[in-house]
Amino acid sequence: METMAGELKGHFLMAMPGLLDPNFNQTVTVICEHNQEGAIGLVINRSHSFLTCEEIFRELKIEYIPAASSFPVHIGGPVHTGEIFMLHGPPFSWDACLMISPTLAMSNSRDILEAIAMRRGPQDFILCLGCAGWGPGQLEAEIRENAWLTFPAQEEIIFGRPIESRWEEAVKRLGIDPSLLSSAAGNA
Repeated sequence: METMAGELKGHFLMAMPGLLDPNFNQTVTVICEHNQEGAIGLVINRSHSFLTCEEIFRELKIEYIPAASSFPVHIGGPVHTGEIFMLHGPPFSWDACLMISPTLAMSNSRDILEAIAMRRGPQDFILCLGCAGWGPGQLEAEIRENAWLTFPAQEEIIFGRPIESRWEEAVKRLGIDPSLLSSAAGNA
């Protein structure tokens, strides 16, 4: 089955066990945009072990309250690793807000960071450094090579599950036992 550009926007990509690229091994990525020019997504199950929002706010000279300082910083992917991307629920009135679905968006403007720093931003959000990107036809080719499983993104997994269980939970939602996945590719 050929995947058409745009079809994967708002979907999870779950890395198959055979995908050994250290940037994506056992990751769940939310596809934020998918068109003829390629795709962009945010990995939702990797976080920086020592970096928190406090360091980000200080670096950008953004005023923050203590309750916002300990939010984790996710590793959104290996592209634009110095840029901040927010995956979030409502509201969607930020300066640079790309709607992914009616209830999920990606933003990367200072106004949303300032709001989060003062706990006035979206209730549900993930702050990421970097993103994942694919050129024209690249993601479709990787899916044909069995590198990824796809499934419509579910906010309950994004915002309601611990980081370390998101891949397993997303795979289970497909009706697949993660322990039974093989790293061998094949087409029926």
